[in-house]
Amino acid sequence: MPDNQETVYWNKRSEEDWESVFPKREKQMDRKEFHTIEVKAQVLEDQDRQAEELRSALTRQKTFFVNLMASPGAGKTTTLGRTVDALKDRYRIGVLEADADGDVDSRTMAECGVRVVQVHTGGSCHMDVGMTRRGLEELGAQDLDLVFLENVGNLVCPAEFDVGAHKRVMILSTPEGHDKPLKYPLMFQVSDVLLVNKMDAAAVFDFDLDEMEKAVRMRNPSIRIFPVSALSGEGFDQWLSWLTEQLEAF
Repeated sequence: MPDNQETVYWNKRSEEDWESVFPKREKQMDRKEFHTIEVKAQVLEDQDRQAEELRSALTRQKTFFVNLMASPGAGKTTTLGRTVDALKDRYRIGVLEADADGDVDSRTMAECGVRVVQVHTGGSCHMDVGMTRRGLEELGAQDLDLVFLENVGNLVCPAEFDVGAHKRVMILSTPEGHDKPLKYPLMFQVSDVLLVNKMDAAAVFDFDLDEMEKAVRMRNPSIRIFPVSALSGEGFDQWLSWLTEQLEAF
């Protein structure tokens, strides 16, 4: 009961008692006034600065870093596996798998024969630059040509945090609907590439590729859009050609 008694005691303090604990400042604010502290803005500014430092370090060591983002079930791991299989004989590749828990995707990627590190975010809905840096250190990225981060699955939080990648690639699958650029605009605004996955099922889900592209271009005119099927390999030649061009230019 001591805790309860303490609570009651504090609640019963008079205004004079409170002033003895928290003395009035010389210029007391009016009781109707308040201060706003922009904590989120400061956090994002710090993240952006650290992300730029990490990106510069990766550039110096010639490690091209791609942040892959999508909703759960959009086909990130299948897309990544097909991409890695196509490039692993030409480039030294590593993968960071980010999840709240579990190692299912890491096991899948390890079967591709590339270096993999699983990052558990502790329930966080996204990776930040600190988690990313630690993952890259564990991966030993200094001797790799290409590193993919398979970010935590959602279309909101990962879009807000720069993790130091050279390119941001997002996946939208046709079962999610062609209206997603209207509902989650930031993800489409910050991405360099959009892979429209599961095109082999587009007709089943009444997915309108033209309507989706129109909505995306309103927000990001320069984004590259590649309709693909990670299952069949449809459209992968164009995606792989773009990625290879980026690597060679890097």
